[in-house]
Amino acid sequence: MLLPFLIVGGIGLTLLVVSLVISDVLDHFELGDGMISGTALSVALTVFGAAGAITASSGLDLVWAYVLAIGLAIAAYVVSALTVRSLAASSDGVPASAVGLTGVATSEIGAGGGEVSLDGPGELERRLAFADGSIPEGARVRVVAHAGSRVKVVADRD
Repeated sequence: MLLPFLIVGGIGLTLLVVSLVISDVLDHFELGDGMISGTALSVALTVFGAAGAITASSGLDLVWAYVLAIGLAIAAYVVSALTVRSLAASSDGVPASAVGLTGVATSEIGAGGGEVSLDGPGELERRLAFADGSIPEGARVRVVAHAGSRVKVVADRD
């Protein structure tokens, strides 16, 4: 009675452990922008096995064990797929646009370059900056363009 749940849950748990040990092994099964996710599928299989085994061993009819296990597995799959999708979107290596942020010139800035410290969320380090004219050190600046890792700034008149 518990054997199908234990087998499916064991397969899911094995896939999760293998994915942790051999990094990104389940990424080859990702389709549809993370909504068909190998990682989420292994989480769902593990939850199906655990929920089914717990429900079946609690004395409920086997039908209810399957209903509960399937329901919890679907919920776990959706939550996992959305989490995987969110994490993949946040770690794509593309820096967030700094256009519109303000800050302070930490060195003199000109066409040849300089540095700024911006006042935005996630702006912990200084950025390389350039400007059309000369901006003195300590002046308030505003970002008007983002080019790779550098930002184009103008003197902030606000």
